[in-house]
Order: sequence, then C-alpha cells, then structure tokens
Amino acid sequence: MNSEAVVAAVVQLNTRDDVATSLDRAEHWIRQAAAAGAGFIATPEATPFLGPADQRVALAEGLRGPTMTRMAGLAAELGIHLLLGSFHERSPIPGRTYNTSALFDPNGEALAVYRKIHLFDVDLSDDVRLQESATTLHGTEVVVTMTSFGRVGMSICYDLRFAELYRALADARAEILTVPSAFTVPTGQAHWRVLLRARAIETQCWVVAPAQVGRHDAAGTRESYGHSMIIDPWGIVQAEVTEGEGFALTAVDRHKAFNVRRRMPVRNHRRLG
Repeated sequence: MNSEAVVAAVVQLNTRDDVATSLDRAEHWIRQAAAAGAGFIATPEATPFLGPADQRVALAEGLRGPTMTRMAGLAAELGIHLLLGSFHERSPIPGRTYNTSALFDPNGEALAVYRKIHLFDVDLSDDVRLQESATTLHGTEVVVTMTSFGRVGMSICYDLRFAELYRALADARAEILTVPSAFTVPTGQAHWRVLLRARAIETQCWVVAPAQVGRHDAAGTRESYGHSMIIDPWGIVQAEVTEGEGFALTAVDRHKAFNVRRRMPVRNHRRLG
C-alpha cells in the first residue's frame, strides 16, 4: 500500500438513549477496528445518543464537551484518523442543536467540523414521522479537509439525497466522501445502497458510510437499516456490515479515484452549470 492509501473502517452501532453505554460501545468497536489494522475509522450519525428530541436538546454539548474530548483522546491514543459521525452540538439558540460531524487526526486534533445542512422532515407512515428541524438548526458550510490519505468531503445522512452537495464537494476536490447515517428501515431498504453508489459514481470518489442498525427503543418506534459500507470510485461496494453491530474495512487509495477520473473525465465533459 502506498503512503497515500489507508485502511478505512466503518463502524455500525445500535445507539440507544444512554450516552455512557453508547459511547462505550462505540469505543469498543473503534478499538476492534484499529486492532484489525484500520487507520481511518468512521462511526455513524448520532453516535452518543439516539432518542427523543427533548432529551437530544438537554444532552447537547459544545465542541470542547465530553464527547469530543473522548473521541479526540481515542484518536490520539490509537494513532488514527477518527470520524465522529455526529453528535448533538449545543447552538446559540435555546432549544435548538446542530447535528455535527467531526474528523480528528492521529494527534487528536479536530481537522474539520461539519454541521448537517439538510434536515430530515418526513411523514413516511403512521409509525415514521420525523421532524429534525423542530430541534435542529441547518448548517451552512460545505466542508472538505486534507488528510495524509486524501481530501475528505463531509456530509450526514439525509444530505445523501441532495446531489448538488456532492457536486460541490467534488468541485472542492474531495476524493473521499463521508456519509455517517441513521437511515430508517423503509428508506434504507429502498434507497440506501443505490444512493450511495450513485454518489460514488457521479463524483468518482470513495464513499465511506457508517450507519446505525436495529431498534433504538423498547417500543420499536425507530429502527435503522444498517448496511454500513465503503464504496470505491467506480461504484463497487468493497466492504459492508450486513447485520448487527460491528465493523468492515478495506484499503482506500486516492489513486484509484485519480485513475477513474483520468479514464473517464466527466468533470471536463460537463456542459450545464
């Protein structure tokens, strides 16, 4: 493997409404992935907490809060790049949070912070009605950051449906796209894999997509689809967690993206926009 490649891992979690237990589970799988050789590890959306909106607000933290501090320390201890898929960040507006993803380097420094731009307001069925914007503020910034293994463009879950964001990330020279998610079962079964592959194909980027899985409360009112995966710039799934908690890994080489773009230079052929 060349110096601009990395073994990347997606961690799949079943986060509940107990922050301490959820973070302990995340740390367990991060350590397992690192022991298996991963140098870049990504966790899903809502890694510390997946529960009622009012509790989300009450548990929100700042960028120097305990969740960020713990993940930064873990990245430094293990000497890895670590993506905290997202946590609930306190905002300046009472009763509102940001849904925030953070990427740490092997020294535990936060390389980049991304706040989810597109919020999940849907009415899919009598059992699946969600209005993320009721307690969450929209982010506004497209975020791409440089690492030793390539330029990483950041997104979160529902962002996946908005191709214009990924075009903007590709235009900012991203080579790897992160999509930490908690896709519901109905939307996941229909759209998760096809949308992830489409984003990889149209941007000619690697896609690293860690996901939540399973039921998140005793009543079973919220269930996530899982199927965390890593997809190459040709649109082929290279690693996948098919069920339950766990991780999957594969080598991610930015030169594969370069080669795909050289052989099929779609950005040079674009005529609209």
